[in-house]
Amino acid sequence: MKLSTPEEVDVQCKGFLFDLDGTLVNSLPAVERAWCNWADKFGIAHDEVLNFIHGKQAITSLRHFMAGASEEAIAAEFTHLEAIEAQDTHGITPLPGAIELLHHLDESGIPWAIVTSGSVPVAHARHRATGLPTPKVFITAEQVKHGKPEPDAYLLGAERLGLAPQDCVVVEDAPAGVLSGLAAGCHVIAVNVPADAPRLDEVDFSLQSLAALNVTKQPNGTVLVNLKA
Repeated sequence: MKLSTPEEVDVQCKGFLFDLDGTLVNSLPAVERAWCNWADKFGIAHDEVLNFIHGKQAITSLRHFMAGASEEAIAAEFTHLEAIEAQDTHGITPLPGAIELLHHLDESGIPWAIVTSGSVPVAHARHRATGLPTPKVFITAEQVKHGKPEPDAYLLGAERLGLAPQDCVVVEDAPAGVLSGLAAGCHVIAVNVPADAPRLDEVDFSLQSLAALNVTKQPNGTVLVNLKA
């Protein structure tokens, strides 16, 4: 399950910051349905849209593809797209190892948060659809001024957990999210991130599945993260 890791050492932390889509849940079918339908409306090639949107706030993607349009027009498209994505949870499932890992963190008293580029309606609909444990901290697009790859979201997640960024492990599947976690000064674990993603050589672990992670809380409160044999 392991792809690569720069150093064969344990990662020490105090808490976790998880991306949602592509990291904890497989929402790809719903995401691609919504965005491909949107692309058809504007005559944009599906690949062009799908190669850009992942890991980014929807409003960021809309501004990119609707350059020159008014903010009112962009906002109207966002509202429409958000409603479609919040209602369409067909085929959304938890990714391997996600539920087990989150339950283990809860049982071990290890703090964790979800930090997503999705909006409240979309993120919470997908979270509910998969039966994931509920985090005490749930950061969504509305709470940050600058989305991923800027560090704002993960800095806020660490702050809400009451932890320093360097004491947090960011778990991400998207290149934009990896850059966000690194920019925030966090440890980063990449899960199914494309091999050509920028700065992938700087992450602590690069994995195919969350099931590969071994997380142990020490008596002094330090959390050790390594890979299962």
